[in-house]
Amino acid sequence: MEVNIGISQANRVEIAKGLSRLLADTYTLFLKTHNYHWNVTGAMFNTLHTMFEQQYNELFTAVDEIAERIRALGEFAPGSFPDYQKLAAVKSAEGVPSASEMIRQLVLDNETVVRTAREIIPIVSQSDDAPTEDLIIQRMQIHEKTAWMLRSLLED
Repeated sequence: MEVNIGISQANRVEIAKGLSRLLADTYTLFLKTHNYHWNVTGAMFNTLHTMFEQQYNELFTAVDEIAERIRALGEFAPGSFPDYQKLAAVKSAEGVPSASEMIRQLVLDNETVVRTAREIIPIVSQSDDAPTEDLIIQRMQIHEKTAWMLRSLLED
């Protein structure tokens, strides 16, 4: 059955493509953050272990919200590692870096997710797609705040 929500099919497809990139970035960041939660060591272990757990739990919920928005637009959400590797600007974790390097990478990755989200805004605004715009704005706020909090741990 045709989706008729007041957004043209071409725009829905374009928005879904952008959201698919956002989904891939978010899922890759979720995996990286979860990995760091398991493997962090050092003097800040307890703080980082707890912080990373809060972050990956939030990301897990976000993945579902983004995928469900793609489906509401009438498109299929990507859901495989090969798809995410092709779509994501956030790169998978390799090895087990130091705690400070984990923090540094997560700052950069959260900023990457913000940039990916920001790229979608023009087509979303042009399409008058308030639900997607709201979702994207919320994601940007969360990732900007997360990057700031992580960045603060690196300052003396």
